[in-house]
Amino acid sequence: MHPSLLRPTLIALSLLAAGTAFAQQKLVPAQSEINFVAKQMGVPLDGKFTQFDAQIAFDPKKPEAGKIAFTIDLGSVVIGDADTVKELRKPEWFNVPKFPNASFASTAIKAAGPGKFEVTGTLTIKGSVKPVVIPVTLTPSGATSTAVGSFSIRRVDFKVGEGDWSDFSIVANDVLIKFKLSLSGV
Repeated sequence: MHPSLLRPTLIALSLLAAGTAFAQQKLVPAQSEINFVAKQMGVPLDGKFTQFDAQIAFDPKKPEAGKIAFTIDLGSVVIGDADTVKELRKPEWFNVPKFPNASFASTAIKAAGPGKFEVTGTLTIKGSVKPVVIPVTLTPSGATSTAVGSFSIRRVDFKVGEGDWSDFSIVANDVLIKFKLSLSGV
């Protein structure tokens, strides 16, 4: 197994052991999205990832017992034209051949008000592991709930945009990650 897949696989296996609640909670990919906004020469560029998966064991009444893990296929990036997408897959950016996935694993979840949660965890991109805190708003609607949130990362922390691309006057260091996730069974 490729080393970049080992950690998300171990997380998923530990979540499976968490009980039957996990089996009933699922991401609804067709109703979910993970987007990002980067700035090139001061102009915002909107991008997204089209392939991702989540493992969820979460009870809003007991958030501290919850676990959330995400895997994002970095090769599924969509931004600008085909040349830009091809560029982002190269070693200077996501290095998709060596690091096909990014992952997130929660380490703590706490309530932050009605329908609001603070999810602390580790984000792994290109082999770099960094702590992040993600504010999430959860809105139930029938059989599904929608989790929305956003947070910023510094691309240099994850070695994204190396070499000639490390000049922040061309591509800004801060990248805004935004998500809307449809979850069944939460």
